[in-house]
Amino acid sequence: MVYITGDIHGELDPIYELFIRHRPSKDDIIVILGDVGVNYTGTLHDRGLKTAMSKLESTFFCIHGNHENRPQNIASYEEKEWNGGRVMYEEDFPNLLFPIDGEIFDIEGKKCIVIGGAYSVDKYYRLRNGYKWWPDEQPSPTIKEYVEKQLSENKIDVVFSHTCPAKYIPTECFLSGIDQSRVDNSTEQWLDTIEDKIEYEAWYLGHWHTDKRIDKMHFLFHDVEVL
Repeated sequence: MVYITGDIHGELDPIYELFIRHRPSKDDIIVILGDVGVNYTGTLHDRGLKTAMSKLESTFFCIHGNHENRPQNIASYEEKEWNGGRVMYEEDFPNLLFPIDGEIFDIEGKKCIVIGGAYSVDKYYRLRNGYKWWPDEQPSPTIKEYVEKQLSENKIDVVFSHTCPAKYIPTECFLSGIDQSRVDNSTEQWLDTIEDKIEYEAWYLGHWHTDKRIDKMHFLFHDVEVL
C-alpha cells in the first residue's frame, strides 16, 4: 500500500502518528511531498533523523521541497533505479529514497511523475538570519526541459509535486507580512502549462501547509491519503 502525506520539516511526530494509525509494513511506501528536512543541517542531526526513519522499515519516497538540500549536492548519496525511475539514496539508509525530478515510477500499477521544488517566500529572512537556503530550490531549466520531454513521451496517471499549478494557489495560505509582489511564482506558472497539457487521475502536493481537495488536486499537510 502507498500512503501519502505532506511536509514534516524534520519533525518525526507526524510520521510516528501515521505508523500508529495505519500500521504500514516493510512492504509499504510512504510518500512525503517535500520538505522532509533530513537533508537540512548537514550535521549529525540529519543522520539521527534518517536513523530513526530507517528503523521504521517501510520505504520512504521523499519528494524534493524548498527547505532542504538536494541529495545530488551531498557526497554520500548514490543513484540507482527503483520501480522504473532513478532515485538518490545513501547506503546506510537504503529505505530512504529521493526521486530525481522528472523521473516516472511504476507504483502499484500507476505511472507517477515527480516534480519537486518551490520558491521559499522566507528567503530573505533566512539569508538575513543565517538560516539555510539553497539557490537550486526551484526546478532548473534543465529539469523543466526533462519533465516536458518525459510527459511528451509517456502517459502518466499521478503527479507528485511539492507546489501546485498557479491556477490552484491557495491564497488563504499566504503568510502575513510577505509582499506577494516579490514572490517568485515561476514554478507555479510553469506547472500551469504542464497541467493544461496532460491527462491525469490525481495530483498530490505539499508546500502550502493545508489539507484540502480542489478538482484532482490533493493538498496534503498533516492528513494521510492512500494512493
